[in-house]
Amino acid sequence: MEFLDLPQLLSAAGTVRLPGSKSISNRVLLLAALAEGETEVRDLLASDDTERMLNALQTLGVGVVHQGGESWLIKGCNGNFPVKQAELFLGNAGTAFRPLTAALALAGGDYILKGVARMHERPIGDLVDGLRQLGADVTYLANEGFPPLHLKPASIQPDGVISVRGDVSSQFLTGLLMALPLTGQTVSVNVVGELTSKPYIEITLAIMARFGVSVAREGWQRFTVKAGSRYVSPGTIYVEGDASSASYFLALGAIGGGSVRVEGVGRDSIQGDVKFAEALAKMGAEIEMGPNWMSARAPKGGLVAVDLDCNHIPDAAMTLATTALFAKGTTTLRNIASWRVKETDRIAAMATELRKLGAVVEEGEDFIRVTPVVALSSSPSPACGGGGLKAAAIDTYDDHRMAMCFSLAAFGTPLRINDPKCVAKTFPDYFERFASVTKAAPVIAIDGPSASGKGTVAARVAAALGFGYLDSGALYRLTALAAKQAGVDWADEAAVAAIAAALDVEFSESDIRLNGQLVGDAIRTEEISAGASKVAALPAVRDALLFRQRAFNKAPGLVGDGRDMASVVFPQAPLKVFLTASAEVRAERRYKQLIDKGLSANLPDLLLDLQQRDERDSQRSVAPLRQDVDAKLLDTTDLTIEAAVNQVLLWSKEAI
Repeated sequence: MEFLDLPQLLSAAGTVRLPGSKSISNRVLLLAALAEGETEVRDLLASDDTERMLNALQTLGVGVVHQGGESWLIKGCNGNFPVKQAELFLGNAGTAFRPLTAALALAGGDYILKGVARMHERPIGDLVDGLRQLGADVTYLANEGFPPLHLKPASIQPDGVISVRGDVSSQFLTGLLMALPLTGQTVSVNVVGELTSKPYIEITLAIMARFGVSVAREGWQRFTVKAGSRYVSPGTIYVEGDASSASYFLALGAIGGGSVRVEGVGRDSIQGDVKFAEALAKMGAEIEMGPNWMSARAPKGGLVAVDLDCNHIPDAAMTLATTALFAKGTTTLRNIASWRVKETDRIAAMATELRKLGAVVEEGEDFIRVTPVVALSSSPSPACGGGGLKAAAIDTYDDHRMAMCFSLAAFGTPLRINDPKCVAKTFPDYFERFASVTKAAPVIAIDGPSASGKGTVAARVAAALGFGYLDSGALYRLTALAAKQAGVDWADEAAVAAIAAALDVEFSESDIRLNGQLVGDAIRTEEISAGASKVAALPAVRDALLFRQRAFNKAPGLVGDGRDMASVVFPQAPLKVFLTASAEVRAERRYKQLIDKGLSANLPDLLLDLQQRDERDSQRSVAPLRQDVDAKLLDTTDLTIEAAVNQVLLWSKEAI
C-alpha cells in the first residue's frame, strides 16, 4: 500500500486557489448534456468523479471537447441521448451515479450502471422507488435496493405526484429533480421525512435555473417541475471553487496560526458548505470573507469545542471532527446520519482513526462526540499546545475526505496517511497545496560511516538548537539486540521485521531502554554492532522502522544521524550533512571509546571491521551508505568535535 508520511507541523499561512466544486461540476456536466445548444464549462474540477461523468456522457454519444486546462465544451443532446444501449462503469462517484440513474431511467434507452464494490453497498432504493412511480423500468442486478442497475425504456405516467424519502441522501431528490424535465409532464415531488443536506438541493435548484428550468417549491416538502420545462444552454458557465475543500484550508489557518486564505468561493457562493466558516467562528476562529474568498486565523485564546447540528454542512462537518483535536472541551457533531452511506461509513471510520491518535470518541447513529487527548495551551501555535496526540498510521478507506481531514492532525503529531492518492476523487493535488501553506518541523539529517563522529556531532547540534535527537543506528542496534534475546537469527528477515515493528523503546538524554531495561551499553558491543549492520540490510526491517524514525520529526525540530537519513528517511530535510573521516582515524576513535568504558579492544581488528562494514554498508541493495546529492560534505579527520559542531550550526542558520 502506498503511504505519505507527514512531519509534525509548526504553522500554516498563505493563499490557496481552490479546485472546482465536485457537486457543481457533475450537475453542470449532466445538464449541459441534456440541454439544447453548446455549453462552455470553465473551471471544471479535474478529478476521478468528473472523469467518470465525462466518460459516461461520451459513451452516451454526447459531444465532449476538452478545450485545454479546466475548460470543456459540451454539445447538448436536447434531452435525447444518441446512444440507446450502453453499459456504464461509474466507480464510486455518487454525484455521477445517482443523477445519471434518474436521467437514463427516463431517457428511453437500455442501460446498465455499475460501480466499485463500495458503490454497490450504497443505497439507491429510495431513488428507484421514486422513478418507478413515474413509470420507470428499473431492475436490481444484485441486492435489492442497491446498484448495479438495469434501466429499460420507461412508460411515463401522466401528470402526478411522487414521493421520495429525504433522510438518507439529498442526491436522490437531486437526481429526480434534474430528470423531471425529460418527462414532458407536470410532476410534483413530496419529500417524506426530514430532508438531509438541504444546501445541496439549493445547489441543484440554482444550476437548473441557470439552464432555464425553474422549480416551484413549498418549503422543503414539495417541489414541482411544470410541463414543457426544458434545458437551454446558458452559453458559458463557471464552476465555483469547492466549498468542502475550502474547509481543510480554513481549518489549517484556525489551528496553525494563519491567516490562510482560500480563493474561488466566498460570501456569494451557492454552496451550503461555505457555512463551515460560521462553524469555525463558533469555535473561536477569526474569519474574514469576501464575495469570492474566505480566510481564517487562530484565535488568541485557542479554539473551543462546539455542539453543532451539521445538517447544513454534511461533508465539511467531517473537518470539524479533526479540528476538535485542537479545541478545548468536547465537540459534538449531530444530524450526520448521511455520513454512514457515503464513500465509507464515515462515522465509524472517523471514530476508529481518531481513537488511534488517542482521542476519546463516542459515536451514535447520527452523531459523533470527540474529546481531545489533552487540553491545549492558550497559544494558537500547535508547537505550544496540542501535545499528547499519538503518532499513527491513518487508514483512509478509499475515501478522499478521510485523507484530507486527517492531514490536520499533523499539527499535533507526525502521521502516516495510507493510500493518499484517494484524494484524486475531488482534489488530486491536495497534498501539494497543503504543503504550500504549512511549515513543518525542520530536520537536520546527518549521515556518515561508523565512528565518523556523527552521533556526537548530531547530539550536540540538537542540544544547541533545542531540537530532538534521533540516533537511527540505535534502532537497528536495538532490533539486533531484541532479536538475539528472542533467539531469532539475524538473517530471518520476516521474524526480525516483526520484532522491529514491535520494539518497546524509550530514549532519554543519557540512556536507552528496551522493554523497560537499560541497554545503552549492551547495544554498543562489537557483536551487536555487527548484528545491527546485518539487520539494517534487510528491506522488511527497514520498512518496519521507517515510520518509527519519521515519527521523531516533532516540534520544534530534529537532528537525526545514520546512514540513510538524507536519502531515504528525511529526503526533504532542509539541511543534509555527510560527515566522514579516514578509516584509520575512525578506528582510533572507536578504540579510545571502548578503552574509556573499560572494555577490551584491538586496534588492527577494529580497523579491519570498520573497513568491512563500510564496504557492506555502501554495497547493500537497500539504502546504501552514500552522500546524498544535495548533502554538504564535512570531513572531520582533522577537525575537533567543537569545530564540526560549529560548522553544522553555521549551515543550519542558512538552511532553517
